[in-house]
Amino acid sequence: MIAHSTRTWLRRGLLGAGMLAWLGSMAAQETAKPAPPTSAEAPKSQFPKQTFTYKTVGECNIQADVYRPPGTGPRPGILWVHGGALISGSRENLRTVQMERYVSAGFVVVSIDYRLAPETKLPAIIDDLREAYAWMRAKGPALFGLDADRIGVIGHSAGGYLTQMSGFVLTPRPKALVSFYGYGDIVGEWYSRPAPFYSKSPAVPRDEAYAAVGGAIVTEGSGRSRGRFYLYCRQQGLWPKEVSGFDPDKEPRAFDRFCPIRNVTRDYPPTMLLHGDTDTDVPFQLSVDMDKELTRHGVRHEFIQMKNRGHGFDGGREALRDPEITGVFDRVIAFLKEHLGS
Repeated sequence: MIAHSTRTWLRRGLLGAGMLAWLGSMAAQETAKPAPPTSAEAPKSQFPKQTFTYKTVGECNIQADVYRPPGTGPRPGILWVHGGALISGSRENLRTVQMERYVSAGFVVVSIDYRLAPETKLPAIIDDLREAYAWMRAKGPALFGLDADRIGVIGHSAGGYLTQMSGFVLTPRPKALVSFYGYGDIVGEWYSRPAPFYSKSPAVPRDEAYAAVGGAIVTEGSGRSRGRFYLYCRQQGLWPKEVSGFDPDKEPRAFDRFCPIRNVTRDYPPTMLLHGDTDTDVPFQLSVDMDKELTRHGVRHEFIQMKNRGHGFDGGREALRDPEITGVFDRVIAFLKEHLGS
């Protein structure tokens, strides 16, 4: 395959919300994710939702929401993976307007939960991703008219990380990947050392951080308390250790299998990377590095660089009215149709 890297510089300042949207008292530092719109602001979706349990661990049912276009016949599918640093978030974080863009374009959308860290460590989280994909392929054709041989993966932030992981841990490989402000390296200094941006905020006490986590298995996490744990991890440089269970200083090679950038080959799926160049949560350089690695191996890909945009640039009501953001989703839909069909 011939590598191609399409760099699109989009102009208009909008600092991203991303992780800070759920950090409560931190929200003033970047544009926070707005509260969910009321029913008056966002009418009920035209596409009905079906909820399934794709996996059970003990007493914990891990679920997926499915949205399907009307009509008959097998349709290509999207496995959608939420963000939240693998510590927070849920399948319900899929924004209605984005889901409707995908479904209106002819795709079955499957938005999944997965077990969250630190109660569940990274190897088991990746197992959930594998089993969600296997469930889609095995059960999707009968349950919701999925074409099991035409599946792409889309994720945002930590979901973008899992999307990049899916390029080499899922079998058969997905037909396409779309990573919004994701990352291919989880042990660089940006994550394994105190983060300068987050260290500007008042230090989170250790007792407060750990009081928020450590109980039963969690698959839907929200609220200020889990966000404070994330902030503590970023201030202390502890995220890789707390999420994976491995110490990057003592066991650096243990992370080889958890870093997509170390596992790119010529067989890696066609990939679209989208990232804002003022991202204060996930450094823009991580997508630059992944772009170079995909190019080196001849993997077909596109890199959409969002100038003067931060983490979560596609979120909020403002994004719904922004022609540059809607244009980005036109590009995403075109990329999916190219590689999955319609």
